[in-house]
Amino acid sequence: MNENVEMEMIDYEDKLQKAFDHLIDEYMLIRVGRANPKMLENIPVDYYGTRTPLKQTCNITVQDARMIIISPWDVSTLRNLRAGIEAANLGVSVSDDGKIIRVGFPILTEERRREFSKDAKKLLEESKVAMRNHRRDALESFKSMKKNAELSEDEYNTLEKDVQKTLDSFTSKADNACERKIAEIMEV
Repeated sequence: MNENVEMEMIDYEDKLQKAFDHLIDEYMLIRVGRANPKMLENIPVDYYGTRTPLKQTCNITVQDARMIIISPWDVSTLRNLRAGIEAANLGVSVSDDGKIIRVGFPILTEERRREFSKDAKKLLEESKVAMRNHRRDALESFKSMKKNAELSEDEYNTLEKDVQKTLDSFTSKADNACERKIAEIMEV
């Protein structure tokens, strides 16, 4: 296998891994009725006049299964942090005592669980589309190599099968991740 082919395959696998990792990151943001600090970390808040991710302004800790405690590094920013969390519209209850912010996660209704399951399936499909686009790009690159006589017909056919096998592996992992997330969402 020539160096260009090897580099293209490594790049292809890397892109598939990034698409899968993005799916997993998105799944972390789907609320399942339990306190998950990842849901709050990247909420933009006004911090001394600058839009800043929440995680860069405070400590975020889980008190119990349904409560997150946010301890601002500077208590004078508490009101802005609370406003940012409320503006994110996550369906959580937000309260403060002047020093810390409490974020409560209510129990999900059956209807909301079904909506979140649909969201999980939609994210899965978007991830698969991205992966198929990466497959298409890799195959086009290999076709170009074949056209330029860098690859023989047999080498191209072998690579085509390898590319598909790699895609199948990643889509299978993504399907499994989706099934696990939906099971987690539907768990009462």
